Amino acid sequence: MFEVKSVTKDFGTVKAVNNLSFQSKQPEVIGIIGRSGAGKSTFLRIMNRMTTATDGKLLVDDKDVLALKGKAKLEWQRQCAMIFQQFNLVPRLDVLTNVILGQLNKQSVLRSSLMFFTREERHEALRLLDRFGVSHTALQRAETLSGGQQQRVAICRAMMQKPRYILADEPIASLDPLNARLVMEALQSISREENITVVCNLHTLDTARTYCDRVIGMQAGEKVFDDVSSRLSDQVAREIYGAEAEEAFESAITSTSLKSQVVRKPALAEQAVV
Repeated sequence: MFEVKSVTKDFGTVKAVNNLSFQSKQPEVIGIIGRSGAGKSTFLRIMNRMTTATDGKLLVDDKDVLALKGKAKLEWQRQCAMIFQQFNLVPRLDVLTNVILGQLNKQSVLRSSLMFFTREERHEALRLLDRFGVSHTALQRAETLSGGQQQRVAICRAMMQKPRYILADEPIASLDPLNARLVMEALQSISREENITVVCNLHTLDTARTYCDRVIGMQAGEKVFDDVSSRLSDQVAREIYGAEAEEAFESAITSTSLKSQVVRKPALAEQAVV
Protein backbone atom coordinates (compact mmCIF):
# COMPACT_ATOMS: atom_id res chain seq x y z
CA MET A 1 0.00 0.00 0.00
CA PHE A 2 2.70 2.53 1.00
CA GLU A 3 6.23 2.65 2.38
CA VAL A 4 7.77 5.34 4.57
CA LYS A 5 11.54 5.46 4.03
CA SER A 6 13.79 7.41 6.41
CA VAL A 7 11.46 10.41 6.65
CA THR A 8 13.00 13.27 8.62
CA LYS A 9 11.75 16.75 9.49
CA ASP A 10 14.06 19.33 11.04
CA PHE A 11 12.96 22.54 12.71
CA GLY A 12 16.31 24.24 13.12
CA THR A 13 18.37 21.97 15.35
CA VAL A 14 15.32 19.99 16.50
CA LYS A 15 14.39 16.78 14.67
CA ALA A 16 10.60 16.62 14.95
CA VAL A 17 10.63 13.38 12.93
CA ASN A 18 13.89 11.43 12.83
CA ASN A 19 14.58 8.75 10.22
CA LEU A 20 11.07 7.26 10.41
CA SER A 21 10.54 4.08 8.37
CA PHE A 22 7.67 1.60 8.13
CA GLN A 23 5.38 0.10 5.52
CA SER A 24 1.74 -0.89 5.23
CA LYS A 25 0.91 -3.71 2.82
CA GLN A 26 -2.84 -3.99 3.42
CA PRO A 27 -5.78 -1.84 4.53
CA GLU A 28 -5.55 -1.42 8.30
CA VAL A 29 -6.05 0.99 11.17
CA ILE A 30 -2.64 2.20 12.32
CA GLY A 31 -2.51 4.02 15.65
CA ILE A 32 0.44 6.30 16.32
CA ILE A 33 1.03 6.95 20.01
CA GLY A 34 3.53 8.95 22.01
CA ARG A 35 3.81 11.87 24.37
CA SER A 36 3.27 15.48 23.28
CA GLY A 37 6.04 16.57 20.91
CA ALA A 38 6.88 13.03 19.80
CA GLY A 39 6.38 13.97 16.13
CA LYS A 40 3.00 12.32 15.52
CA SER A 41 1.17 15.33 14.07
CA THR A 42 4.22 16.46 12.12
CA PHE A 43 4.41 13.09 10.39
CA LEU A 44 0.73 13.16 9.36
CA ARG A 45 1.20 16.65 7.93
CA ILE A 46 4.21 15.42 5.99
CA MET A 47 2.22 12.49 4.65
CA ASN A 48 -0.59 14.79 3.49
CA ARG A 49 1.96 17.31 2.10
CA MET A 50 0.78 20.07 4.45
CA THR A 51 4.42 20.43 5.45
CA THR A 52 7.62 19.49 3.66
CA ALA A 53 9.97 16.75 4.83
CA THR A 54 13.64 17.60 5.22
CA ASP A 55 14.62 14.18 3.93
CA GLY A 56 13.19 10.75 3.07
CA LYS A 57 10.57 9.26 0.79
CA LEU A 58 6.96 8.10 0.93
CA LEU A 59 6.40 5.54 -1.81
CA VAL A 60 2.89 4.83 -3.10
CA ASP A 61 2.57 2.75 -6.28
CA ASP A 62 6.34 3.17 -6.72
CA LYS A 63 6.00 6.98 -6.75
CA ASP A 64 7.53 9.26 -4.12
CA VAL A 65 4.55 11.41 -3.13
CA LEU A 66 6.85 13.74 -1.17
CA ALA A 67 8.31 14.85 -4.50
CA LEU A 68 4.98 15.56 -6.22
CA LYS A 69 4.19 19.09 -7.39
CA GLY A 70 1.27 20.98 -8.90
CA LYS A 71 -1.75 18.93 -9.95
CA ALA A 72 -0.06 15.67 -8.96
CA LYS A 73 0.36 16.97 -5.40
CA LEU A 74 -3.30 18.09 -5.27
CA GLU A 75 -4.41 14.67 -6.52
CA TRP A 76 -2.42 13.00 -3.73
CA GLN A 77 -4.04 15.28 -1.15
CA ARG A 78 -7.44 14.21 -2.50
CA GLN A 79 -6.46 10.57 -2.05
CA CYS A 80 -5.10 11.24 1.45
CA ALA A 81 -7.91 12.91 3.42
CA MET A 82 -7.25 14.69 6.74
CA ILE A 83 -9.43 14.74 9.87
CA PHE A 84 -8.42 17.23 12.56
CA GLN A 85 -8.88 17.50 16.33
CA GLN A 86 -10.79 20.78 15.95
CA PHE A 87 -12.95 19.51 13.06
CA ASN A 88 -12.07 22.38 10.63
CA LEU A 89 -15.65 22.79 9.43
CA VAL A 90 -16.94 26.15 8.17
CA PRO A 91 -19.05 27.17 11.20
CA ARG A 92 -21.66 29.34 9.44
CA LEU A 93 -22.29 26.95 6.55
CA ASP A 94 -24.83 24.16 6.85
CA VAL A 95 -23.71 20.59 7.42
CA LEU A 96 -24.59 19.38 3.92
CA THR A 97 -22.48 22.10 2.30
CA ASN A 98 -19.55 21.34 4.60
CA VAL A 99 -19.62 17.69 3.50
CA ILE A 100 -19.84 18.49 -0.21
CA LEU A 101 -16.88 20.85 0.13
CA GLY A 102 -14.80 17.72 0.62
CA GLN A 103 -14.78 17.64 -3.18
CA LEU A 104 -13.44 21.19 -3.39
CA ASN A 105 -10.38 20.31 -5.46
CA LYS A 106 -12.57 18.53 -8.03
CA GLN A 107 -14.82 21.55 -8.58
CA SER A 108 -14.25 24.79 -10.45
CA VAL A 109 -13.65 27.95 -8.45
CA LEU A 110 -16.89 29.42 -9.80
CA ARG A 111 -19.01 26.40 -8.78
CA SER A 112 -17.49 26.34 -5.32
CA SER A 113 -17.87 30.08 -4.71
CA LEU A 114 -21.52 30.00 -5.80
CA MET A 115 -22.19 26.83 -3.78
CA PHE A 116 -23.62 25.19 -6.91
CA PHE A 117 -23.84 21.46 -6.29
CA THR A 118 -25.41 18.71 -8.35
CA ARG A 119 -28.26 16.51 -7.17
CA GLU A 120 -25.86 13.54 -7.20
CA GLU A 121 -23.41 15.36 -4.90
CA ARG A 122 -26.22 16.19 -2.48
CA HIS A 123 -27.46 12.59 -2.47
CA GLU A 124 -23.94 11.26 -1.81
CA ALA A 125 -23.41 13.74 1.04
CA LEU A 126 -26.76 12.74 2.60
CA ARG A 127 -25.92 9.05 2.23
CA LEU A 128 -22.70 9.60 4.18
CA LEU A 129 -24.43 11.68 6.85
CA ASP A 130 -27.02 8.94 7.26
CA ARG A 131 -24.33 6.24 7.45
CA PHE A 132 -22.70 8.00 10.41
CA GLY A 133 -25.92 8.95 12.18
CA VAL A 134 -26.04 12.69 11.56
CA SER A 135 -28.37 13.06 8.54
CA HIS A 136 -30.92 14.89 10.69
CA THR A 137 -28.42 17.77 11.03
CA ALA A 138 -28.05 18.28 7.26
CA LEU A 139 -29.57 21.77 7.15
CA GLN A 140 -28.20 22.99 10.49
CA ARG A 141 -25.23 25.33 10.64
CA ALA A 142 -22.12 23.40 11.61
CA GLU A 143 -21.51 25.62 14.65
CA THR A 144 -24.78 24.44 16.24
CA LEU A 145 -23.62 20.80 16.46
CA SER A 146 -21.98 19.06 19.40
CA GLY A 147 -18.29 18.20 19.17
CA GLY A 148 -19.03 14.54 18.48
CA GLN A 149 -21.49 15.41 15.73
CA GLN A 150 -19.03 17.84 14.14
CA GLN A 151 -16.31 15.18 14.08
CA ARG A 152 -18.64 12.70 12.37
CA VAL A 153 -19.51 15.41 9.83
CA ALA A 154 -15.77 15.89 9.30
CA ILE A 155 -15.47 12.15 8.63
CA CYS A 156 -18.27 12.44 6.06
CA ARG A 157 -16.42 15.35 4.42
CA ALA A 158 -13.25 13.24 4.24
CA MET A 159 -15.18 10.32 2.71
CA MET A 160 -16.68 12.69 0.13
CA GLN A 161 -13.16 12.88 -1.34
CA LYS A 162 -13.28 9.12 -2.03
CA PRO A 163 -9.80 8.75 -0.49
CA ARG A 164 -7.42 5.81 -0.44
CA TYR A 165 -6.09 6.86 2.96
CA ILE A 166 -7.50 8.75 5.92
CA LEU A 167 -5.19 10.58 8.33
CA ALA A 168 -6.80 11.47 11.66
CA ASP A 169 -4.86 13.87 13.88
CA GLU A 170 -6.05 13.40 17.49
CA PRO A 171 -9.67 12.99 16.31
CA ILE A 172 -11.09 12.24 19.77
CA ALA A 173 -8.91 14.42 22.00
CA SER A 174 -11.67 16.98 22.67
CA LEU A 175 -14.58 14.52 22.88
CA ASP A 176 -16.38 12.85 25.77
CA PRO A 177 -16.06 9.02 26.04
CA LEU A 178 -19.36 8.27 24.26
CA ASN A 179 -18.64 10.48 21.25
CA ALA A 180 -15.02 9.33 21.18
CA ARG A 181 -16.26 5.76 20.90
CA LEU A 182 -18.66 6.62 18.09
CA VAL A 183 -15.90 8.38 16.14
CA MET A 184 -13.45 5.49 16.57
CA GLU A 185 -16.13 2.96 15.55
CA ALA A 186 -16.76 5.06 12.44
CA LEU A 187 -13.08 5.09 11.49
CA GLN A 188 -12.76 1.37 12.14
CA SER A 189 -15.82 0.59 9.99
CA ILE A 190 -14.44 2.71 7.14
CA SER A 191 -11.22 0.71 7.13
CA ARG A 192 -13.04 -2.64 7.27
CA GLU A 193 -15.83 -1.91 4.79
CA GLU A 194 -14.06 0.38 2.29
CA ASN A 195 -10.57 -1.18 2.42
CA ILE A 196 -9.08 2.17 3.40
CA THR A 197 -5.96 2.51 5.52
CA VAL A 198 -6.55 4.84 8.47
CA VAL A 199 -3.53 6.38 10.23
CA CYS A 200 -4.65 7.85 13.52
CA ASN A 201 -2.76 9.77 16.23
CA LEU A 202 -4.06 8.80 19.67
CA HIS A 203 -3.37 9.52 23.33
CA THR A 204 -5.23 6.84 25.27
CA LEU A 205 -3.76 3.35 25.19
CA ASP A 206 -6.97 1.34 25.50
CA THR A 207 -8.31 3.21 22.47
CA ALA A 208 -5.29 2.13 20.44
CA ARG A 209 -5.59 -1.46 21.65
CA THR A 210 -9.33 -1.64 20.97
CA TYR A 211 -9.64 0.03 17.57
CA CYS A 212 -6.24 -0.27 15.89
CA ASP A 213 -4.85 -3.28 14.07
CA ARG A 214 -1.32 -2.02 14.56
CA VAL A 215 0.37 0.50 16.83
CA ILE A 216 3.47 2.58 16.19
CA GLY A 217 5.07 4.22 19.22
CA MET A 218 7.10 7.41 18.76
CA GLN A 219 9.51 9.08 21.13
CA ALA A 220 11.41 12.29 20.35
CA GLY A 221 10.67 11.88 16.63
CA GLU A 222 11.83 8.26 16.42
CA LYS A 223 9.92 5.00 16.08
CA VAL A 224 10.40 2.94 19.24
CA PHE A 225 7.59 0.39 18.83
CA ASP A 226 5.81 -1.17 15.84
CA ASP A 227 3.61 -4.24 16.29
CA VAL A 228 0.06 -5.52 16.40
CA SER A 229 -2.01 -3.70 19.01
CA SER A 230 -2.38 -6.78 21.23
CA ARG A 231 1.35 -6.67 21.93
CA LEU A 232 1.28 -3.15 23.33
CA SER A 233 1.93 -4.03 26.94
CA ASP A 234 1.59 -1.62 29.84
CA GLN A 235 5.34 -1.78 30.38
CA VAL A 236 6.09 -0.84 26.76
CA ALA A 237 3.53 1.97 26.97
CA ARG A 238 5.17 3.35 30.10
CA GLU A 239 8.53 3.36 28.34
CA ILE A 240 7.03 5.24 25.37
CA TYR A 241 5.20 7.85 27.45
CA GLY A 242 7.59 8.28 30.35
CA ALA A 243 6.24 10.95 32.72
CA GLU A 244 2.97 11.18 30.76
CA ALA A 245 2.19 7.48 31.16
CA GLU A 246 -0.55 7.86 33.78
CA GLU A 247 -2.42 10.35 31.60
CA ALA A 248 -2.28 7.90 28.68
CA PHE A 249 -3.87 5.18 30.82
CA GLU A 250 -6.80 7.45 31.73
CA SER A 251 -10.04 8.10 29.82
CA ALA A 252 -10.08 4.63 28.30
CA ILE A 253 -12.65 3.71 25.69
CA THR A 254 -13.91 0.15 26.03
CA SER A 255 -14.69 -2.08 23.09
CA THR A 256 -18.36 -2.36 24.01
CA SER A 257 -20.38 -0.97 21.13
CA LEU A 258 -22.94 1.75 21.83
CA LYS A 259 -25.74 2.49 19.44
CA SER A 260 -26.42 6.19 19.13
CA GLN A 261 -29.98 7.36 19.63
CA VAL A 262 -30.57 9.19 16.38
CA VAL A 263 -33.76 11.13 15.73
CA ARG A 264 -34.40 10.93 12.00
CA LYS A 265 -35.97 13.93 10.24
CA PRO A 266 -36.64 12.78 6.66
CA ALA A 267 -38.38 15.99 5.73
CA LEU A 268 -35.17 18.01 6.20
CA ALA A 269 -33.10 15.46 4.34
CA GLU A 270 -35.51 15.46 1.42
CA GLN A 271 -35.48 19.27 1.25
CA ALA A 272 -31.69 19.23 1.05
CA VAL A 273 -31.61 17.45 -2.30
CA VAL A 274 -34.30 19.47 -4.07
